[in-house]
Amino acid sequence: MTNSKLLSPTLLGSIELKNHMVMAPMTRCRAINNLPNDLMATYYAQRADAGLIITEGISPSPNGLGYARIPGIYTNAQVDGWKKITSKVMMSGGKIFAQLMHTGRISHPFNMPENAHILAPSAVRAGGQMWTDSEQLQDFPIPKEMTFDEIFYTKTEFVDAAINAIDAGFDGVELHAANGYLLEQFLSPCSNLRTDEYGGSIVRRCSFVLEIATAVAEAIGKEKVGIRLSPYGTASDMSPYPDIENTYEYLAEQLDMIEIAYIHLVDHSSMGAPIVPHLMKQLIRTTFHNQLILAGGYDLQCAENDLDSGLCDLVAFGRPFISNPDLVNRLRNNYPRSIMTHPDFFYTAGAEGYTDYPVYSPEE
Repeated sequence: MTNSKLLSPTLLGSIELKNHMVMAPMTRCRAINNLPNDLMATYYAQRADAGLIITEGISPSPNGLGYARIPGIYTNAQVDGWKKITSKVMMSGGKIFAQLMHTGRISHPFNMPENAHILAPSAVRAGGQMWTDSEQLQDFPIPKEMTFDEIFYTKTEFVDAAINAIDAGFDGVELHAANGYLLEQFLSPCSNLRTDEYGGSIVRRCSFVLEIATAVAEAIGKEKVGIRLSPYGTASDMSPYPDIENTYEYLAEQLDMIEIAYIHLVDHSSMGAPIVPHLMKQLIRTTFHNQLILAGGYDLQCAENDLDSGLCDLVAFGRPFISNPDLVNRLRNNYPRSIMTHPDFFYTAGAEGYTDYPVYSPEE
């Protein structure tokens, strides 16, 4: 491809990126015993041609381990595992951020260690079920409403996890405040029924997220912090609400004041959720003055259009990176893209459907 802004180099703050393409965070469930491993290192290194890799969700604590086989970053062994991954990515010339994800009420005790607790802003059960390796699908339980002490301690867990991420060699961290996990659970009046300083008004519902963003920025540097948001998303039993636009406008204003590196805005309409209105994307774009990453069902032309128009600075691609570890090279050379032939292995434990997708060879 010629004259492609998507494939041209750029900067994320002071971080040099090889292109404007972001590999979106995708849960892959390969972290046996919640430990990052060599198989995961191979997976990420294969995709290091992306301008920026954002990892799958990484739990900042045992309480955040909602899904089977997701990684953590709160023990020395986990940090050592991530060091192997970041080293391989950087040896391949890549840049990588750790996505910090506390699942909150989207969890089940069978996926958690002893003495861990399923926490949420309010004791509101999420509709749906959770996969567990020991007992297959199970209904979500009613979570424990967080006390002030638990709120404070959870904030310190995010800070400690961010520090661990930098120690492990990551270029920065992304706070996962989307997809119905703990941070979004505080934002939404559907899951946050509190009447204290963390619930009720827009300002109070945003407090938990903004306090974490502030504390993490102070701990590792604001230029190393991003956040993912999904207004209008319906994942994890979320649903739109009347003041959603005002909520995210206020949130963007406050995040702009903290001066974090980026907002990563995802539109899940390609997967059946309501579309994020173009006016909301423009509102966040004009309200937040650092970089904006857009994600959600992008094809090449739409990505180029949104970059050229200035609607965003970077574009994130998810599933195309699964079956095309060399996606950047395929786009650059107009090579055909391979289709996902192993969808049943998206969340399984082994290499199949994970690291066995080939790079394109013109000789084939």
